[in-house]
Amino acid sequence: MAELFRLDQKIAIITGAASGIGRAIAQVFARQGATVCVVDLQLQQALQVVQEITSTGHQAFAYQADVTDAVAVKQVVNRICKDQGGVHILVNSAGIAHIGRLENTTVEDFDRIFAVNVKGTFLCMQAVLPVMKQQQHGVILNLASIAAHVGLPDRFAYSMSKGAVYAMTLSVAKDYIHDHIRCNSISPARVHTPFVDGFLQKNYPGREMEMFQKLSATQPIGRMATPEEVAYLALYLCSDEASFITGCDYPIDGGFIKLNN
Repeated sequence: MAELFRLDQKIAIITGAASGIGRAIAQVFARQGATVCVVDLQLQQALQVVQEITSTGHQAFAYQADVTDAVAVKQVVNRICKDQGGVHILVNSAGIAHIGRLENTTVEDFDRIFAVNVKGTFLCMQAVLPVMKQQQHGVILNLASIAAHVGLPDRFAYSMSKGAVYAMTLSVAKDYIHDHIRCNSISPARVHTPFVDGFLQKNYPGREMEMFQKLSATQPIGRMATPEEVAYLALYLCSDEASFITGCDYPIDGGFIKLNN
């Protein structure tokens, strides 16, 4: 059993890996033998994650890139392929949130969410595709959200973006199945990340614990997920043990979609 879900000799690109879910995925993948490429806009934070990984004897490298910039994305993927010899796994974890309804979402808000969550995922998938096609092997995992499946209050633009991620996942899985490229997505509910803590501090000063408990209670299971729990699902879907799985989305939501009626 200890040999299950190993990623030895696999090169994994993880975007948004300097914090939150991406950071947890990078750490778990590295422990399972992958050479992890920590790609993030925040280079110093990416370097810190790399230091955490390498201090335990595992392999990781930091790369700075803005996923909304087509030239930068191609350059960083080319550099990784030159440095590491290829890419076997891409996890699109880079993303941003937005709170608002249709009526109070500005054009600037909408464009910003689209650029990072949708365009960024598109550009990263497009950049690794030629390498994976040439190898005739590859795994792409996108971070969608329960917002792609159910109506959430005050999440208009965010829901739009994650619905697009889900749809792109299905399309890529269909188009490249004969190139032996698998593409799946994960749809988390609320996950306790630094973003959540920052949101509560900004919007509910002095009431952080009260609001944290309220947000936790919206999951039928009674709590938020940890980033590591999402990372373990990502590990399975990117491992050879999941070689028969493509074109699927996996909610990890504490029962939110099916039980929150």
